[in-house]
Amino acid sequence: QYGSVLLALILMYCIIFNEKSKALAATKVELNTATAIQTAMMPHIFPAFPDRSEFDLYATMDPAKEVGGDFYDYFLIDDDHLCIVMADVSGKGVPAALFMMASKIIIQSCAMLGESAGKILTKTNEAICSNNPEEMFVTVLLGILEISTGKLTYANGGHEYPAFMHRGGEWTISKEKNGLAVGALEGVRYKETTVDLKPGDKIFLYTDGVPEATDKNESMFGMENMLKTLNRSREADPKTILGAMRAAVDEFVGSAEQFDDLTMLCFEYKGNN
Repeated sequence: QYGSVLLALILMYCIIFNEKSKALAATKVELNTATAIQTAMMPHIFPAFPDRSEFDLYATMDPAKEVGGDFYDYFLIDDDHLCIVMADVSGKGVPAALFMMASKIIIQSCAMLGESAGKILTKTNEAICSNNPEEMFVTVLLGILEISTGKLTYANGGHEYPAFMHRGGEWTISKEKNGLAVGALEGVRYKETTVDLKPGDKIFLYTDGVPEATDKNESMFGMENMLKTLNRSREADPKTILGAMRAAVDEFVGSAEQFDDLTMLCFEYKGNN
């Protein structure tokens, strides 16, 4: 009798273990699919524009255990206008990756029409809100640089504040009032901020995975550490700056598992040499 009970328990355990293994396998497939979508949709060949000496740009994206919808983008609208984008989609997994893909395509399509930064976010918001049954949204910081003059116009849809460094100065966070996340509410109009970049000026864009990186004691890396790291690398090029930031975050979090993507972009304006 006890043998039969033991056999039944072993059989039950095997069934449960098998179902859990299937679930884990399915989760792994979903994770791999989301990562593949996320990676494939972002430019990752550097130098980004080897024939352009007026600027230098570098970006990285490191997916976390639970893949989110972070993405960056950069592309030439025409010979004198460069668009840069940093964004973070709500949610995790394949749904977030697919929403990220749709958002990226809409943003680029609006930008290629020659719209201003604010109008690009406004039109993207209209497009997403018109068909968004899952009520997802995306925070976006989008800038358009007039390459010949260094005039940067950007709009912020609920995203992390950008960091700027003027040549010879220190990195600071530009805390202008930003708008709502794109897709969160119909009828939003996004305002623009203009910055005149000079040769040697730099910009650092990031998602919340950087300041909110957490160590084993649940302490966050924070904006203060982020700025300290940037200011230790003031004279470095964009690639070196992002490497230093990643190293600082890794040292801070140690072995603590991270559940948010780590996405960064650094840009240096060099002007017309």
